[in-house]
Amino acid sequence: MIKKFEIKSHDGPGRIGKIDGELTPKIFFRNELKIAPSEGSAHNIDREIAEFNVKETLRLAGENVDNCDIAVIQGSKYTDLRIECLKKLEEIGYNGFIIANGDALLTNSRDLVELVISLKKAAKKSSYLIFPFAELSFMPILTYMGVDGFLTDSANYYSHLNVLQTPTKSYDLNSYPIYENISQKDLEKKNLENMEFVIKEIHAHMKNRSLRNLVEERSATTPQNISTLKILDKNHMDYLLEHTQLF
Repeated sequence: MIKKFEIKSHDGPGRIGKIDGELTPKIFFRNELKIAPSEGSAHNIDREIAEFNVKETLRLAGENVDNCDIAVIQGSKYTDLRIECLKKLEEIGYNGFIIANGDALLTNSRDLVELVISLKKAAKKSSYLIFPFAELSFMPILTYMGVDGFLTDSANYYSHLNVLQTPTKSYDLNSYPIYENISQKDLEKKNLENMEFVIKEIHAHMKNRSLRNLVEERSATTPQNISTLKILDKNHMDYLLEHTQLF
């Protein structure tokens, strides 16, 4: 059930590749994926609970490996548990992974950076990472760090909250009535259209080796975004330079 992932080029750690002939980074629709069941939990929980959830996730992934092509990396806030989960899932036979607790990670820049970089360093080159519930302004920097795809769940998630997602900002329509009396279905459609635009924007910048420029431009959109970039530059410059083309 493994989907073949081919790496075509890099822009920094960000990768342009192909999965089943489709260009990455890409948007993944949940109903098109065969995701192994997992034992989920909150991001900030006791280690004992996180350890149990990783154990159960590995058991369920092993039982369903013949019918599924995507597994979920559990482990809550414990990076070592996340890496253990990833490596054992790879041993079971998976190469596509969803990073659990994406919404919580976006509010904790340090955890976000340390987890994504640690997973990228530990993962096989043929493995690809999918981030759920990404705000659109975060998609460029997540790609820059090495994330290969994004679940469309975020379009539905934010529409439930009555939030309009744009490439640079999230608008609570209760406070900023940009669209008055818009249905949840129409709001989800707009969020998905904007998500598709950001992916095309990322592809264009990666083709022109200017993804870093887009990342810096978006870093000014939220305090969390600029904090993420600062932590990334301060703690992981060697990682960023490893695949950066020299001119």
